[in-house]
Amino acid sequence: MPQVLDVHAVRAWCALALEALGRDREEIDAINVYPVADGDTGTNLYLTVESAVQAVEAVFTGLEPAPPALPDVVHAMAHGALIGARGNSGTILAQLLRGMAQVLAGDAGGEADHSGNADAENLRQALRRAAESAREAVAHPVEGTVLTVAAAAADAADAHSGDCGDVARAAYDGACAALDATPGQLAVLGRAGVVDAGGRGLVAVLGALTEALSGDPVAPPAGRGVHHARVTADHSLDCADGEGPAFEVIYLLEADDRAVARLRTRLDGLGDSLVVVGGDGLWNVHVHVDDAGAAVEAGVEAGRPYRIRITHFAVGDAHTTPPTSGSAPTGERAQRAIVAVVPGEGLAGLYSEAGATVVPERPGEAPGSGELVEAIRRAHAREVVLLPNDAELRHTAAAAAEQARTEGVRVALIPTRSAIQGIAALAVHEKERRFDEDVVAMTSAAGATRYAELAVAERQSWTMAGICQAGDFLGLIDGDVAVIGEEVTTTARTTLDRMLAAGGEMVTLVLGDEVPDEVADRLERHVRETYLAVDTVVYRGGRNSALMLIGVE
Repeated sequence: MPQVLDVHAVRAWCALALEALGRDREEIDAINVYPVADGDTGTNLYLTVESAVQAVEAVFTGLEPAPPALPDVVHAMAHGALIGARGNSGTILAQLLRGMAQVLAGDAGGEADHSGNADAENLRQALRRAAESAREAVAHPVEGTVLTVAAAAADAADAHSGDCGDVARAAYDGACAALDATPGQLAVLGRAGVVDAGGRGLVAVLGALTEALSGDPVAPPAGRGVHHARVTADHSLDCADGEGPAFEVIYLLEADDRAVARLRTRLDGLGDSLVVVGGDGLWNVHVHVDDAGAAVEAGVEAGRPYRIRITHFAVGDAHTTPPTSGSAPTGERAQRAIVAVVPGEGLAGLYSEAGATVVPERPGEAPGSGELVEAIRRAHAREVVLLPNDAELRHTAAAAAEQARTEGVRVALIPTRSAIQGIAALAVHEKERRFDEDVVAMTSAAGATRYAELAVAERQSWTMAGICQAGDFLGLIDGDVAVIGEEVTTTARTTLDRMLAAGGEMVTLVLGDEVPDEVADRLERHVRETYLAVDTVVYRGGRNSALMLIGVE
């Protein structure tokens, strides 16, 4: 029976692509030398596809047991990738998926067959539209990059007959051949002895598509840059050419087409690596600039930017070159250090007092892997315990840990999902213990700490606790909305009661600047009067911290 691309195949494709990128992430990170040698292309692609997978799964879950329609699934895939796109490579991949979705959903002249599925011709058109739309989104396309690999995949698909499985296999084979040729097309790749990292990621995604349609796994592209995966400092320096923009700026933008056209022109004059993807009022903007403020201001003039992420490509940062003897810490290395990502100035002070090297996490500005590597270098220790304190940073932190290991540092990553869990880990840290024993104790303390966050709803939306309205207070327990309230103290108290229902000995409260002291007093009194033998400790999170963090040990 001829193979078609139906909703189940799209769902399987997304899951297999995430699995493939998870497996290949470190390799792709390691060969990342263009446009900036920041070692995070694999991580960015993984996070982009992870967002697409979550959106697709939400569509299926919302309609079970009935399956959704193909347009709904491919639109969800493209939208999820758009809002979750990370870095230059992730932004381009989001546009590739958007281009495919336009055809597969019938938005760009393509038509699914009478069953609502896409046939081989639809898939060929989708791959062509993907390559064209991605090239259109890049201000100054460069050959030897993921754009070249995408075009070659589309060309190979056009030249091949058969069903969807045959077309996907042809596209994969064409992409592999184009990937092998990238070192001869882009000088920086040739000097480093690697293939293009973004193209390598696309090959993984197309291999997943082939497997989803045929049921047969494709052989991994062994040899395509794998044996050159550890890029040297000299190669990193070559690819950066000594100088470049100081910042990577990424944000989502709500704006109309005309405003975005003006924005492209404005940002093109500010920096390079400009990619603007999206449409229908929602865009993902990526650019490398020296003036990050100006790039954000341009977005404000065009519409409403949010989820703003700024990564510093400073001299000595992992995005360019390793620190020289003049910029690196001098003297004997410490035996052990803690490096932690911390939101809020008050918590940063608390962590610093405990001896940790702090990486600040500002609202909308999650640190990149380069910032984490630089912090590990600043810690100047033989052994480092890394606390990301954010579930969304787990892969970024893993990439930083891997990079630091190549520089001779023994790094243990404890997957803390909140600064509250990080505090619990710090509380049991003993540098006199053996490294492995210390890591086990810290990991156990973090894992035994349940955490919650109070936030304010930005808009009306569905949650696991029901429908919230803009301005409602939300109590998120372990990342999921569990409580919706109209007043901060009541919401916090209800959230605390939910958490303490499972038991506990210690409550930790971290208050943002806007929360008055009397709120903490009321919560402390409530715990004291309601739960015997449960202690409470209160910290001030300071500027840039969450409204309130709650921990129960």
